[in-house]
Amino acid sequence: MTMGNERERFAGKILMFAGCLLLAVLLPGLVLAAEGGHGGERLDLTAHWVGYAAIGAFAVAYLLVMLEEVTHLRKSKPVILAAGVIWGLIGWQYMQHNMPHAAEAAVRHNILEYAELFLFLLVAMTYINAMSERGVFDWLRSWLVSKGFSFKTLFWLTGLLAFLISPIADNLTTALLMCAVIMAVAAGNRNFIVLGSINVVVGANAGGAFSPFGDITTLMVWQKGIVQFGEFFALVLPSLVNWCVPAIIMSFFISSESPAAIDDEVKIRPGGVVIVFLFLLTIVMAVSFHNFLGLPPVLGMMTGLALLQFYGYHLNNRARKYIRLAGETGMGKDHPIGSPVAFNVFSKIAKAEWDTLLFFYGVVVAVGGLGFIGYLALLSQGMYEQLGPTTANILVGVISAIVDNIPVMFAVLTMNPAMDHAQWLLVTLTAGVGGSLLSIGSAAGVALMGQARGYYTFGAHLKWTPVIALGYVASIGVHLLLNGS
Repeated sequence: MTMGNERERFAGKILMFAGCLLLAVLLPGLVLAAEGGHGGERLDLTAHWVGYAAIGAFAVAYLLVMLEEVTHLRKSKPVILAAGVIWGLIGWQYMQHNMPHAAEAAVRHNILEYAELFLFLLVAMTYINAMSERGVFDWLRSWLVSKGFSFKTLFWLTGLLAFLISPIADNLTTALLMCAVIMAVAAGNRNFIVLGSINVVVGANAGGAFSPFGDITTLMVWQKGIVQFGEFFALVLPSLVNWCVPAIIMSFFISSESPAAIDDEVKIRPGGVVIVFLFLLTIVMAVSFHNFLGLPPVLGMMTGLALLQFYGYHLNNRARKYIRLAGETGMGKDHPIGSPVAFNVFSKIAKAEWDTLLFFYGVVVAVGGLGFIGYLALLSQGMYEQLGPTTANILVGVISAIVDNIPVMFAVLTMNPAMDHAQWLLVTLTAGVGGSLLSIGSAAGVALMGQARGYYTFGAHLKWTPVIALGYVASIGVHLLLNGS
């Protein structure tokens, strides 16, 4: 790692912390806009030392999250601790006023929201891990690498596939897959790696913005019932514009030469194709449970997990039968039953991103605590009532490029500002694609800085931020034109 790259990464961390610190400073300042109590059995702690201590705990925790790559402290640890500290302070204060049940009911509501999100993501991650173990993603990478496409064609193919796959899988997995293709064929072509990585990050984030399955923020909006499943597709064209505008400009800087073709044939393991279809069926069930039965989509996802477990049972029986018959006949791989591989669904669950899942717990519970104190109501008044929903929602996207879009979107959902449907779609769009403005603004960008280390850096992405911003502005304009102001 060069000194220049170290400076770029340090600058990125400082910028992220500055955004978090800015929120911590502004929130208490908005106390002047308060109008007394917030209704119900709630204490206004926004000007109380408990409120200031809660903001301080959250700011310190988020600073440690930003410095994860330096300290090697997993990001889930500080936010979980902050969540406990914040609610402990709230609970103690409410006990002093003989109002324990109000705080208890509020925190139970936050935990219920997290439980639905947790189980939904756990099933999705299990399926992604199962498809990865069966070689589905390796096969796709191998197919692209072996075709001998030109650099410019690969630039468009990887970007397009990132845009199309992320709505079904997720933007992080999709970006990692496409980056593997870029690194495999680049042969050290720095310019192609940098521009291809930026293109993949923008494409994956844009594709994830018009599907409940593409990003955590869209999933939260869908599960909250604010935007129905079919209504997300109103964002397809704005999302496409968000990716295409910077992609078209960057493509002029990509060489038309072709890298040497690589003969790297990979076959999907037995059961891989069926697992892909089971995953698609699981998505259909999640949508159907929500749209047609009025039930939480997580029930459909858990039913899909049961299908994967039964299919894994079938694969294990088939593998045991193969081993027994192959031993008796000595026919080995030529045996007509094929060459199945044992499948353990619980090993796929164990390989889920547990640090990420626990990080979501800390974010949901901690931000919920700040909302219960009253800060989010003040922030909503300061942003949405004074600036107007359009300006506020555009700023949400910019803020999500500095501070992770998950706490930002959860804060907006907790505020629940009075907005029409077009504005809820707008904030869904901006929170999803705003992270593309900086490499540190999305999980996809952060992951690719590690995967393409030394090539795709904070500084390399920052040079193209004005071009990405053109796509950001254009996508907002297209949305307002098509879906209302």
